[in-house]
Amino acid sequence: MVKTVSILGSTGSIGTQTLDVLRNLKKQNIEVKVVALAAGRNVELIEAQAREFMPGLVSVESPDAAKILKEKLAPLGIEVAYGEQGLMDVATSDCEILVTAIVGMKGLLPTLAAIEKGTDIALANKETMVVAGEIVTEAANAKGVKILPVDSEHSAILQCLTGYNHGEVQHLILTASGGPFRTWEADKIKDVSIKDVLAHPTWKMGGKITVDCAGMMNKGLEIIEARWLFDMPYEKIKVLVHPQSIVHSMVQYIDGAVIAQMGVPDMKVPIQWALSYPERVNSDFGRHDFTKTPLTFEEPDEVKFPCLRLAREAAITGGTMTAVMNGANEIAVEKFLKGEIKFMDIPYIVEKAMNAHTVKYNPTVEDVIEADRMARRTV
Repeated sequence: MVKTVSILGSTGSIGTQTLDVLRNLKKQNIEVKVVALAAGRNVELIEAQAREFMPGLVSVESPDAAKILKEKLAPLGIEVAYGEQGLMDVATSDCEILVTAIVGMKGLLPTLAAIEKGTDIALANKETMVVAGEIVTEAANAKGVKILPVDSEHSAILQCLTGYNHGEVQHLILTASGGPFRTWEADKIKDVSIKDVLAHPTWKMGGKITVDCAGMMNKGLEIIEARWLFDMPYEKIKVLVHPQSIVHSMVQYIDGAVIAQMGVPDMKVPIQWALSYPERVNSDFGRHDFTKTPLTFEEPDEVKFPCLRLAREAAITGGTMTAVMNGANEIAVEKFLKGEIKFMDIPYIVEKAMNAHTVKYNPTVEDVIEADRMARRTV
């Protein structure tokens, strides 16, 4: 059980739920000290978090926000930082585990900095593994750092693998809710509104992740993440649509046995397991009643949801292609949420960026960052 934690993205969905987990641990007479917090623009919320958890350091996105926050927190002796350097300061703070809950490519360098310091990672920033999975896993192995997934699917896979020989795995099976358009005809999805896209049927998440889920790009990113987290070839990673979101993922072994991890769709469960790994701690997060919900599964439709196909293609191509795919997607999703493009323009834009890219294999961190920049400029 960890005793000290820092959080990148403390005011977002995963960040706020991580603090809920810490409150639950306190109820179990387990105290975990918050060392540092990083957030974006929500000064009011991070101020409240800082007053409750009393970290030594907080960081926000802009110098203006930092100035406001510094005035409010000065009497408490809490240091205030901002910008990219602030993220790095939080990432390299003196803690046992860093929760990486910021969304997007900007999580890469802070995560690598934490690994270099020898800090374990509770990983909710899947893009880090998508754009530089090989680099990150090599760095973690060299430092003896644990990367503990917080995504419900990858947490489930880790739980299903624990105690078993990875060489006996036939398939990792990632489950997907199918999003709000699972039962829609393809031609009707072309004109959906932002409100339609953000109406996820089972999970409550931030805007970018919810858009990714609606187009199944999120599942494509998770395939790439799973490849690096579990050192598993792509041909052994499958996706099944499971609308009820009760089976969070499964592992099928070579003898035909399937081990599944199940529970209510609540991110606090995998967050707490990452913080208490390999132990389990009591919680009041909720329990599923198996007498009330039938569990169903179906194959994903990669024609209706081309983002899943594009992510697979980027994964198989390898090198800097995954960084290009991810960077193009981030900008396209941002433009959709601003109302500048339609929902189904996202896969079109991502594919155009991928087709325009000349892949560099065995990339360095600098190569990955440059590929990401080029993709964003292309979009």
